[in-house]
Amino acid sequence: MKTFDCVCGERVFFDNSHCLACSRELGFELGLRSMLALDPSETLVHETPQGAFRKCRNYVTEGVCNWLVPGGAEPDLCEACRLNNVVPDLSIPGNRVRWAEMERSKRRLLYTLSALRLPLVPKSDDPTRGLAFDIKADTPEERVLTGHADGLITLNLAEADAPLRERVRADLNERYRTPLGHFRHESGHYFWERLIRDREQQAAFREVFGNETRDYGASIAAHYANGTAPRSGDYISAYASSHPWEDWAETFAHYLHMIDTLETAQDFGLAAGLAARPSVPKLDDFGLLCDEWTELTVALNALNRSMGLEDAYPFAISARVRDKLEFVHRSVRG
Repeated sequence: MKTFDCVCGERVFFDNSHCLACSRELGFELGLRSMLALDPSETLVHETPQGAFRKCRNYVTEGVCNWLVPGGAEPDLCEACRLNNVVPDLSIPGNRVRWAEMERSKRRLLYTLSALRLPLVPKSDDPTRGLAFDIKADTPEERVLTGHADGLITLNLAEADAPLRERVRADLNERYRTPLGHFRHESGHYFWERLIRDREQQAAFREVFGNETRDYGASIAAHYANGTAPRSGDYISAYASSHPWEDWAETFAHYLHMIDTLETAQDFGLAAGLAARPSVPKLDDFGLLCDEWTELTVALNALNRSMGLEDAYPFAISARVRDKLEFVHRSVRG
């Protein structure tokens, strides 16, 4: 995504909590979509040219956040941390580091959802239509399954453990598996309910993705029982072929990949056709977005190969997948 400037003029990044040049503490404010430098002489409320702000409680007490809240606001949790319903047991060694990794991914998700003006209402405020996260680790009594149900997204903390995640990725023959990918995918299920279910778009959805009323449990069981099939040109991933809901969620996640990465490329001057546009997420021309994406991903893969690495973008967008991405684009913008 885009980069920011400290008051000293140094470039700073979305995950930074300190400027490496001047050592000032930093905080991101979602409403302003800006990184703010904090006055070291102020310990509770920080006065900035943009207003008065405090650090999120999880910034101060847990060190897993770098976002701000308005100076007089209640509660003292930022927009990202307010969505947490369950967090890991921090008395277990390693859980704080893994939780911090999950929170970094969640903040990136919310940055993009906010840019797209999608609703981000905590489930604590709206139990029926709100959004919440359970980030939990396996225990002897419970195996945590990543998934979504009625606005509650559950993520297994083990996904923040890179070696374990890589073993699972290889076992399932997946080309891509990251915590951010999980957040984007599961949020796709949530936004299917907000954007498609029981709305006039549902008939159009079925024309593009298929009939979601077919037995979900049986479809997923058959997908895993039969092994992961090679990716069909009709789907962005093999898992997308398991059921229309998963096809939507995989496509929705991919749309967020595109929006976020194109904004980053634009910020670094690598997306020439979008250079005159104010912000990739506001782009009306889906065709231009797709063309820029294709050109950028070819370059990304070539750069990785120059370093002897696997392709950064192990996907191919067929005409059918492009139609599905455009449907997501229209649904989000609508």
